Formats: sequence, structure tokens, C-alpha cells
Amino acid sequence: MPEPGYGQHGSSLRDLPRLRTARRGRASSWDTSGGNDDRLTVQPGQTAVLAELAGPGAITHIWCTVAVPHPEGPSPAEPDYLRRLVLKMTWDGSEHPSVLVPLGDFFGVGHGETTNFVSAPLQLSPEDGKGFNCWFAMPYAERARIELISELEREPAFFYYYIDYESYSVAEPDLGYFHAQWRRENPTDGVPREDQSTAEFLLQGTNLTGDGNYLILDAEGQGHYVGCVLNIHNLSDSTEWDWYGEGDDMIFIDGEPFPPSLHGTGTEDYFNTAWCPTQTYHAPYHGITLPGQANWKGQISLYRFHIEDPVIFSTSIRVTIEHGHANKRSDDLSSVAYWYQTLPHRPFDLPPVEHRLPRARDGAPAHPC
Repeated sequence: MPEPGYGQHGSSLRDLPRLRTARRGRASSWDTSGGNDDRLTVQPGQTAVLAELAGPGAITHIWCTVAVPHPEGPSPAEPDYLRRLVLKMTWDGSEHPSVLVPLGDFFGVGHGETTNFVSAPLQLSPEDGKGFNCWFAMPYAERARIELISELEREPAFFYYYIDYESYSVAEPDLGYFHAQWRRENPTDGVPREDQSTAEFLLQGTNLTGDGNYLILDAEGQGHYVGCVLNIHNLSDSTEWDWYGEGDDMIFIDGEPFPPSLHGTGTEDYFNTAWCPTQTYHAPYHGITLPGQANWKGQISLYRFHIEDPVIFSTSIRVTIEHGHANKRSDDLSSVAYWYQTLPHRPFDLPPVEHRLPRARDGAPAHPC
């Protein structure tokens, strides 16, 4: 007799015939008057509750799209709205949210941009990547609260959404809680080039501690890290070979010293590509959604999901990557880390909106910080 809980079912086509005992539900923005105004209108400074769900249960899929009005001309007055809107998720009445991420970044692409791409857990779908999808499973034992925070200053946000979930009669104690965190270092603390040649600056030097690496995740508890999105804005004004990578990934598990058990060989290697890639590419577990311009200038966005190979930790984890070889480069880096763990977790916050805004595509800050 199947257990009326989360169950041991996989998600492959082969497992679909296995009968389950959960009950499906959905929270959405449908027009309860019967009309066609199927959206929430979230005013500047407002926080909207998208779903308040009683457990036990698990969110299985989120779809949403958002628009802001164009009061004067074809473009919104606040084009950086995907960094001004924040997705917040709190499980089982925890004091601190487990997800606190700008809306656009959460769904897989940074810099306040959208583009069509396909991965296993996250997808941005046509038109022009404005259909946001998430398939990360998000179990909860008692309740789930999903909110949208608007830090727009002048315009309302028109928000359309589905949050699909399953309800169970029993909670299973060995399920981790889904977490996601946004970070940014703008710019990273590099070193002056001075009289170094391009090869010396980009390829030489040593890092035998991991100190100064860009920090993607620093968490405590038991769980597993399941991936990240890394965004890079190349800030170099060099007209010579200006590859942003060569930064080794270093993942420190349970407080281990240097060198960590998981030490990589370069930025593009961790993201499962090769040879200083310049092309858009998306696969189920890794890809390049924004490849940058000529000579790797401008905006880059990459993802790597550890779906088949989660990084398991018992007490703590630090996921880091060099910003250029030996942390020499000074670029604008931001990221979203995704992981599951026990509660309570180490609390984290979100930088104020003025420190989240993306730079203009030419590298200049969109707003002074």
C-alpha cells in the first residue's frame, strides 16, 4: 500500500504509471469575478501574498510572468524591474525566509534580462523569455508562504502566476527544505594590472588558500547544494584578449581546510563548457544563457545544476569560485545558489535595491550606488 506522503516516486516517464495518493492544488492569479483580469496588480512598495498553503505538501511547479506599464513611449520607466521585484518563500513558520531572490535572477538569468532558455529545473519561455518556470520540488511539513515584494518606485507590476502543489496526509521527516540566495560583489576585489602582460595578468599567479574567492553559498546545517546561476559583467576596458574566466571553483564541505575535496580547473570547466566559450547553449543541467559580446565584453550568465550529482554536506558548505585566475579580475559578479537543508538555517538578507540594480550594458552603473 503506498504511503500517503511525498513517496518514493521518481520523476521519469517510467515512474508515471505508479499510482499516487496525493491531492493536487493550485494558487493562481485567476480573476475570481469570472472576467479576464487574471493578474495581481502589485503597487510600488507593496508585498503581495501569492500563496499560503497548509501542509504537509510540496510545491511542484511555479509559472509566472510580469509586466509594468509603459506610460510614455514603448519602454517602462523602470526597466530594471526584474531586480526590484523580489520572490520570498518561508517554510513552516520559520522566523527567516528560505528564498529571498530578485524575481528575474531566481528563474535563471541575471542582469535584469530575459532570454529563451531550457534547463531541467528552470526555463524562460517565449515570448523572449518572459514566461518564467520552476520545477524545483519544495516540500513543507506545516505550511508554505510565498510572497512577491515590489521595490518599484513609480509603477505597479502586473503579475500573473500559477503555483501548483500536492497535499499529503503525512509529513516525511527526511525531506530537506528548498533554499535560494542571491549575492553580489560589485566589483570583485582584484589586483591592478600595472606592467603585467595580458598572459601574466590573466593566466599567472597562485592561490593556495581560497581566500578572496567569490562566495556563492555559505550555509550551515545538513543538506545538499544543487546548483547556481553565475552572472558576470566584464568591466575591463582592455582591447586585448579579455577572457573573464580561468577562475577555479572550490567547494568546502563541513569545514574542511584547503585544498577542498572539490577543487576545479576553471570557470568554464565548472559550468561544463570549454575553451573560453562565446556561444549561447542550454542543456538540462548546464548552459550559457548570455554569452557576452565580442571579446567576452558586457553581460554573461551561466548555470550549473547538480541534479544527478548533488553536493552533500553534514554541517556546513562554502561554494566559492575565483574571479579570474588567482582572483586578479575586478568584474561585477552576482549569483543565485540553490540548495536543500534542514531548518533552522543560517539567516541571510538581500542587499538594498540600489545595490541590486544591474549595470547598463556598456558597464556603467544604471544608478549610482
